[in-house]
Amino acid sequence: MDIILKENERIDDLEFKNLKIIQNKNGFCFGMDSVLLTDFAKTIKPNSKVIDLGTGTGIISILLSAKTKDTSFVGVEIQEEVADMAHRSIKLNCLENRIKILNQNIVDLKEKYKKGSFDVVITNPPYKKINTGVINVNDNKLIARHEVAASLEDFIEMASFLLKDFGEFYMVHRPDRLVDIFYIMRQKNIEPKKIKFVYPNKNKKTNLILIKGIKNGKPFLEYENNLYIYQDNMNYTDDILKIYNKN
Repeated sequence: MDIILKENERIDDLEFKNLKIIQNKNGFCFGMDSVLLTDFAKTIKPNSKVIDLGTGTGIISILLSAKTKDTSFVGVEIQEEVADMAHRSIKLNCLENRIKILNQNIVDLKEKYKKGSFDVVITNPPYKKINTGVINVNDNKLIARHEVAASLEDFIEMASFLLKDFGEFYMVHRPDRLVDIFYIMRQKNIEPKKIKFVYPNKNKKTNLILIKGIKNGKPFLEYENNLYIYQDNMNYTDDILKIYNKN
């Protein structure tokens, strides 16, 4: 298939079921957090309708299409050039019948979808509040990392609107925002049900959290086993190798 690459773009091999993705070397490229989120959410039920809020180049939908059965995906991305890369990656992987890319701000989705339109909402949103942390002059990286176009509350509120009753919500975020996340989730009727802490290694503090919530679910929070990225020798742990299908 002939896929046109634009300036500074490359095709990266995802090393999973022959999947590939187009990325711009000067833009925001996906990280391990997205890969870990797809593993955390791989139990999504067959035939689910899934929406990925802030899809970026489509990495989450592309990986989950291979980890789930008969699911359909909508990836929502505000940046036109990034959404275009995602769309071309979908074509590159021949996934047009499974994944659609929507170039839109997630705060405007109520204009397009009715309440309760999806079984699952998944998101890897910007981690940093506006005016915090190091500001990147690259607009793509700024929007991906900071709550410029939509806030944490916007993402969770839209997830609640889009989810059916007892629909599933999956998110990866930073542990320093955990209180905010749980507080907003409960405000928006998404009950936290599972949490997994991710650590660089056993000697460092957690730097990622994986969260599952249920729309209008009953209170009960399950703590999954901690996930460690590296061994003492800086090689990946067996758990990470298994996620990357290298074990």
